[in-house]
Amino acid sequence: MSQDFGNHHRRSTRLKGYDYSQDGAYFFTVCTQDRECLFGDVVDGEMQLNLAGRMVQAVWDDIPSFYPGVETDAFVVMPNHIHAIIIVLGSVGATPRGHPCHGRLDSGQPRGVAPTLSLSDVVHRFKTMTTKRYSDGVRQSGWLAYRRRLWQRNYYDHINRDERSLARIRQYIVTNPMRWEIDHENPNANHTDTRG
Repeated sequence: MSQDFGNHHRRSTRLKGYDYSQDGAYFFTVCTQDRECLFGDVVDGEMQLNLAGRMVQAVWDDIPSFYPGVETDAFVVMPNHIHAIIIVLGSVGATPRGHPCHGRLDSGQPRGVAPTLSLSDVVHRFKTMTTKRYSDGVRQSGWLAYRRRLWQRNYYDHINRDERSLARIRQYIVTNPMRWEIDHENPNANHTDTRG
């Protein structure tokens, strides 16, 4: 029985009462506003990032260096959305001995950053950083302008409860460009199923 991680449309999936700052691996998807294709194209099943797409990838790659207690995992930039797994290690002081963030409660931590970030904190900061850099690209390099905001307000998330689930989602992320022709986020896809 396989799950369809691509079926994530407009409803909040947050678990009521769940503490999204507790240790764990979280899968999330964020779509551009109006599902505008701004980050490149899929060619022969491979994502070809444009400058904006490379910027999004670079922001993702930098997250752990700015936010102790957070690690990045699988990630893909698609033409109009991203899929990602973020690992929240809890409070920095509680990170395991031997982990790069162990004991770095003060050193290296950006000013004003809480020692424990939740999934929503990470997503918010990712959206904020990419929006700022994208806006700079629009002004300075002629990138395609977006309407009102770069990213949709909400995002889809899934809590990974075990290694098997995590492996399935990693595979889904890595192979996502190969399914672009039938992806529900693809404005030019031929959607033949009736899930709505």
